[in-house]
Amino acid sequence: MALIKKHVKQDIEELPKFSTLEEAIAYFESSDNHDNKDYAIEEIAKFDGAGEYLVSCINREDIDKSFLTKIAAAISNMDPESAPIESIMELLKLDNAYVRNLGISILRDFGDAIKYYIVKFLIGDDRDLRIFAINVLGDVDFAESRDMLIELLEDEEDINVAMTAVDYMGEIGEEEDIELLESLKARFNNEFYVEFAVDGAIKMIKG
Repeated sequence: MALIKKHVKQDIEELPKFSTLEEAIAYFESSDNHDNKDYAIEEIAKFDGAGEYLVSCINREDIDKSFLTKIAAAISNMDPESAPIESIMELLKLDNAYVRNLGISILRDFGDAIKYYIVKFLIGDDRDLRIFAINVLGDVDFAESRDMLIELLEDEEDINVAMTAVDYMGEIGEEEDIELLESLKARFNNEFYVEFAVDGAIKMIKG
């Protein structure tokens, strides 16, 4: 008995083209299809101003975690000059470790392009931003991180900022930095924590 071949007609959905960022975002938000949402992420990233929206998506609880790496990759592929660097840095302040790690990964991909922002925070008057910039240096680990921390410690008068930098110097400092670290004991005289932190950092440097 001959087999009868049946031709099954498949309806292939034609993916839409978007003329505005708002259209692409609306498609992403309304679609329930995983592949379509992936496509929308790629299309969103092509528009000017898309970075802020994509970064906001990374910290949204209503967006499935499976899309976050795709979103992070789309942000990483943006031109650093148009990417929302400061918004990405804000991700590192969050409690969610997975989101923080995505933020670190994106910043590492941008490399030298974010140094301007770190220096901007390090030399600013806002103590919390200086501490935040030090933490970014520690997380992203630039080749120049040590030099930037040394420059900060040479003049820093805020004990909280200085001790945050000292903690990282314990990890990346070198023996020639010990003299500078020791000088902090005199700068912050009679502060027990300073002696404790400096001695701990020096011990780590010496191995």
